[in-house]
Formats: sequence, structure tokens, C-alpha cells
Amino acid sequence: MKKIIKNVLNKPFIRNVTILASGTAAAQAIGLFSQPIITRLYGPEAFGMMGVFMAVVQIFIPIAALTYPISIVLPKDDRNAKKIVKLSLYIAVFISILVSILMILFNETFIRLFQLQEVSSYLFLIPIVLILAGLMQVSNQWLIRTKQFGINAKATFFQSLISNVGKIGIGFFYPAAAVLIVLNALGNGLKALIMIFFIKRKKYKEQRSNQEEQLSLKEVAKRHRDFPLYRAPEVLINSVSQRIPILMLTAFFGPAAAGFYTLGNNILQQPIRLVGEAVGNVFYPRITEASHKKEKLTGLIIKATFSLTGVGLIPFGLIILFGPWIFSVIFGSEWETAGQYAQWIGLFLFCEFINKPSVRSLPVLSAQLFHLVFTGISSIIRISALAIGYYIYSSDLIAIALFGVSSAIMHIILILFVLRKSKKYDDSNLNYNY
Repeated sequence: MKKIIKNVLNKPFIRNVTILASGTAAAQAIGLFSQPIITRLYGPEAFGMMGVFMAVVQIFIPIAALTYPISIVLPKDDRNAKKIVKLSLYIAVFISILVSILMILFNETFIRLFQLQEVSSYLFLIPIVLILAGLMQVSNQWLIRTKQFGINAKATFFQSLISNVGKIGIGFFYPAAAVLIVLNALGNGLKALIMIFFIKRKKYKEQRSNQEEQLSLKEVAKRHRDFPLYRAPEVLINSVSQRIPILMLTAFFGPAAAGFYTLGNNILQQPIRLVGEAVGNVFYPRITEASHKKEKLTGLIIKATFSLTGVGLIPFGLIILFGPWIFSVIFGSEWETAGQYAQWIGLFLFCEFINKPSVRSLPVLSAQLFHLVFTGISSIIRISALAIGYYIYSSDLIAIALFGVSSAIMHIILILFVLRKSKKYDDSNLNYNY
């Protein structure tokens, strides 16, 4: 039995997932032990304000560099990959400057449109957050490309430790929403700096390929233009649809409702960050390599998807069944409503958890245009579900329930499409080889 376990753990894919997951697990252990203290120090309204601010900035964070960093994994030659790194950083700085100008011109309009009066004093942080996010994305994707997953694990751990200790330490003396907002806003920058620190300390031999021509910065941007053209709009739309519940709950039912959603969502994101992201980050270079070698992709996707299904059943199932009781015991009786929200949030996040391999496969399958269209349709459905809950039923819980069910269905549809697409891809490669 020990020999079997040892052989499994020695497989590169499993080993890399374990390394990434171990860092995330340690970080989450810190977060989970800290959260009951933090919730008692700050309360639902402070969490609501933090949730609203982060909902706004997290809409823009994924497109801080127009998703060019995701393409860092794709070139065979490190020299071309480094040019994507440089291009991504230039774009992040440009977008940050552009956002600054737009905020100066339309700040009041933006605040009124999204009912952001409560967090208006902190919106000046958004351009800074975007630059830090671009730096973090580039660092993260370079580590994925070079398979230095241990550094990623260390950075995740230290970022969580510093952030949570800061929230508790400052919260004892000044338990204000500003503390939560500022520390969360600077989180990406802190993680990026930790990554860069460890990258510089570790020797890495540059990978070069005679089979790939050297490209200029302009040529690199053109070759991977499907990322800003299709992936960036898709990511933006998806980000809006994920953050819109917080903004709509704030506008419809007040900051406390947003606080309940924020806590429920944050807790249920933990398995996704622990295993889902680890599998996705290791799976992406693996399936890219498989496509270069003309291997079959469908089996890889199915295996990864079923593995995640088995892993996710227990944590998500417990919250779906016993959410209100679990939240009231761990976080205090005033958070029982967050547990009711979590039951429905858990349904769609479980489906999001198991679709990580499918989403990571889309660039390899040249299906980014589909992903853009699909995400647009999905977002309309999810936003409509929230609106129906408010305008027809006048109930925040029904709104979240409709949002959860519709989101879960869309995630399942995406997985089925990717499997169909990968099967066609495998068949075309088989015919090509013949």
C-alpha cells in the first residue's frame, strides 16, 4: 500500500498539485483560524463595505494586463515568454493610468451609478491595485510556466499569514472597514513581491527552442491577440457576473446582506483555491504540452474533472446540507443568514470547482471566442435571476437561490461543450496522423 501511494505521489502532475495545494492549505488554515476572530472584531457591515470595494476592484483585476499573462505558458522558447512578460507589464501600467484619468473625469457618476457612497473614499486605490495585480499575474504565470510550484506555495502562505495577522492585530485597536479594505487591496502586491523575492534567489536554466522563431514585442502581441480580443472580454464579463451579487445586494437590501454573501462566498472559495486552482494551474501546462505532442486531450480532461468531483463532494456537500448551523456555531449567531446564503453559493461553486480543467483547456482548443459568447449569455441569465428575486419575490434569499441554480447549470453546460470540442480535436489529430 505504501509503495502504491509513493508511486502515485511521484507522478509529476500529482506531485505538483500537492506542492501547490500544500501552500494553499497552510494559507487557508491561517485564514480559517483567523476568520472567527476577524468576524467578531469587525461585524457584518464592515464585511459588507469590504465586499463592495473588492467587488468593484475584482471586476477589473483579471484584465489588468488584458489577460496576456495567461499566454506566458504557451511559447516553447523562454525568450518569447519573457517578451509577453514585458508586454503584460506595459499594458498594466497603461490601463492603470487610463483608469486614473477616467476616475478623475467620472468619479461622481460612477459612485452614484453603483451606489458606492460607503466606499467612495477608497476608490483612489483602484489604479494601484491594477498595477499590483498585473505584477502578480505575470509572476504567477511565469512560475506556472517554469513549474516552480514550490515558490507559488510559499508566496500564498506568507501572504495569508501577513494579511490575517494584520487584520487581527490592527482590529483589536481599530476595527474599521478601512483596515479590511486596505489590506485586501494590497494583497496582490504583497504576494507578487514575495514571489519575486524567491524567484531571484532560485537559479533557473532558460529553456530555448530552435523550432520557434524569435518574435518582437509587436509580433508577440499579434500572435497572442486572441487573449485581449476574446479572453479579456470574457474574463471581464465573468468577473462582473461574479461580483454583481454583492453590488445588487447592497443596492437592494443594504450592506449587511452584502456582508453575509461576502463571508459565505469567501469561505466556499477555499476548496477552489486549495485544490481547484492548484489542479488548474498544473493542468494548463500539462494539456498545452499534450497538444504540442498530439496526445489525446479528452481523457485528461475527464480524469481531472472526476478527480475534482470526488474531492469536492464532502466540503461543498456539508455546507449545502448544514450551512446555517455551521456558520452560526463557527462565526456567531448573527452570521446564520450567511450560512443560508452559503447553501446556494455552494451549489454553483461546486460546479465551478469541477469545471477548472475545462476552462483551462479552452485556449488550447482555440475556443476562446465561444467562451466569450457563452460567458455573456451566462451573465445575462445570472443577473436576471437576481433581479427576479428582488422585483418579483422581494427576497434576498430567493435571489441568491435563483442565482446559484442558474450558475450551476451554466457551469455544467460548459463542461459538456469542452468535452465535445476536445473529442473533435482528438479525432482531427488522429486523422492527421493517418
